[in-house]
Amino acid sequence: MNQLAKIILILFALCSSWSTFAGKQDLIQAFSKSSEFQNVQISPNGDYLSVIMEENNDAKLLILDMKTLKPTYIVDFQGKGEVGDYYWVNSERVVMEKVYRRKWEEIPHYYGELFAVDADGRKAKYLFGYKGGGGTGTNVNKTKAIRASAFVLDSMPENKKYILVHSRPWNNLNYAVSDVYKVNVYNGKRKKLTSSPTVNADFLVDHDGKVRFSFAQNDKNDDLNYYFDEQEDKWLTAERYQGDLKEFWPISFTEDNNAIYAYGREQENTRALYKINLTTNQREKIIQHDVVDPDDYYIDYQSKLLYAVQFHDGYPEYRFLDSKSEKAKTVKQLQATFPDHYVSIVSQTQDGERLIIRISNDKNPGDYYLYDHKNVKLNYLFSSRSWLEPEDMSEVKPYSFKNRDGLTIHGYITIPKGKALKNLPLVVNPHGGPHGPRDYWSFNSENQLLAQRGIAVLQVNFRGSGGYGLAFEEAGYNAWGSKIQYDIIDATKYAIEQGWANQDKICISGGSFGGYSALMAPTLAPDLYQCAVGTAGVYDLQEMFDSGDIPDYYGGEAYLTEVLGNDPEVLKEMSPTNHVDKLKAKVLLLHGEEDERAPMEQFEAMEKALQKANYPYEKKIWTKAGHGFYTPESRAEYYDALLSFIETNLAL
Repeated sequence: MNQLAKIILILFALCSSWSTFAGKQDLIQAFSKSSEFQNVQISPNGDYLSVIMEENNDAKLLILDMKTLKPTYIVDFQGKGEVGDYYWVNSERVVMEKVYRRKWEEIPHYYGELFAVDADGRKAKYLFGYKGGGGTGTNVNKTKAIRASAFVLDSMPENKKYILVHSRPWNNLNYAVSDVYKVNVYNGKRKKLTSSPTVNADFLVDHDGKVRFSFAQNDKNDDLNYYFDEQEDKWLTAERYQGDLKEFWPISFTEDNNAIYAYGREQENTRALYKINLTTNQREKIIQHDVVDPDDYYIDYQSKLLYAVQFHDGYPEYRFLDSKSEKAKTVKQLQATFPDHYVSIVSQTQDGERLIIRISNDKNPGDYYLYDHKNVKLNYLFSSRSWLEPEDMSEVKPYSFKNRDGLTIHGYITIPKGKALKNLPLVVNPHGGPHGPRDYWSFNSENQLLAQRGIAVLQVNFRGSGGYGLAFEEAGYNAWGSKIQYDIIDATKYAIEQGWANQDKICISGGSFGGYSALMAPTLAPDLYQCAVGTAGVYDLQEMFDSGDIPDYYGGEAYLTEVLGNDPEVLKEMSPTNHVDKLKAKVLLLHGEEDERAPMEQFEAMEKALQKANYPYEKKIWTKAGHGFYTPESRAEYYDALLSFIETNLAL
């Protein structure tokens, strides 16, 4: 048995907890560590349990005998790649993506290669990728090479030999027509079934394994939806199904394949779930929330039937398509067992009798259970981060208030455990994006670390955030340096007015767009923040059109023009590089040299502006980090720099 096998056996036997009385460096290490277990699945017949586990920043796939929880095989590329996403394609065989970590960069990259292996390690096969037909430096058998990136479209667990693969050719990858192949999971032989009618398309497959829908956006980010007409043997526009809906997105088929469920918006409203009859074109609104968009949907892994939608108006909420269905009853039972938790079915057997359940909440980063549906029995498996005890973590509470314009703004505040929500030092933590992302009620390592040091953390779903309807999101367009920042400032003032925060001990810190806000908001409210931390931030908005990866994406330049405009004077006015003279806060800039989203040109522009104004600042650069910190080592360095700066400047 190799070292990794010994490690997992020890982990199953022992639970090394961590104490709130740990010192600063112990805390940093505890919150920097990666999850022990990720992407837990059960095989279709229930004989095997599989899980991704990291060892020395190298992700491996462990396949365990369900009865003994002892490894039957460990997929280890021995330093020549790592395991990414994976799929059980029958009761004995797993197909996985292979990712690579480049020497000069810490985040793994996927180049479209698929591998397959049996649960006992036999019949290893290279199924799809550019290295087929030649040596790769591994002992895995090869197949015919193809210069394309593959993504499993349908694992077809009811079919023991084949899967459907969605492939994008490498010639001009961002502007390529997508293909669908039927691939033999034992020998890698493939047959092209169809190509998309547009570039950068995704597909929806029905219950018979037929590719029925293709959906994408054009270079102006308008919807392009098609369905395949078998009688005419070609793709036709799906306008008759979409109608006047915006952001139309097919999700799944009904059991008889005669209708689909799809998300869409009517005008500026919140996104709703619709059922659309494919014969009559009749559209029926099934589920819609008045305040928020759906943020997740749940499909039965084996039947492929949609059974629930999740919303997040403060706390998570489930709505079932059929509240009397067996799946709905099961989820409700589990919710009753784990109140105040997310409850997710992450995998299940073919007969639906055994389920892998993941629970999590604001204090719990995630626990896994095996649920025996037939015998109504629940068995604990393991925790994703067993050294963090939920009872030692801090509560995250939703809040809402009216901003200066009378608009309702929602957010969350993390309250240090054992502290009253009164006169606390505060870190305001604006999220990235800004359009599309939003903050949720969930476990956040960085915020929990700050809370362990007695610091409250304020998150703000400002105008422009996703999830609150299209009108709310579009309200932030062309307002990065104004209305969005006023929402963050108003939320900070609200925390002071409520008595939550000590007005003399407030710092603002964020990453990406949050890094932009961390430097922009203090120029609009100079006396509100004592310190500001910009991590991987954009600071010169005109530079976004000239560097970084957004303009390289299909529709990227159109997106920037839509959300920022193209008036040089407005972009200049909204850039913190041009407002250093208004700053009073202490400044820390943190950046990774391999950042492609907010490249070093952004950091250099901000640094140059600070130097020109002779404004004091601190900085730290990571040579291998990209747009964020991927390894425990980098995260630990980041947390150390962040915490030291905040505690020093808030005199904690």
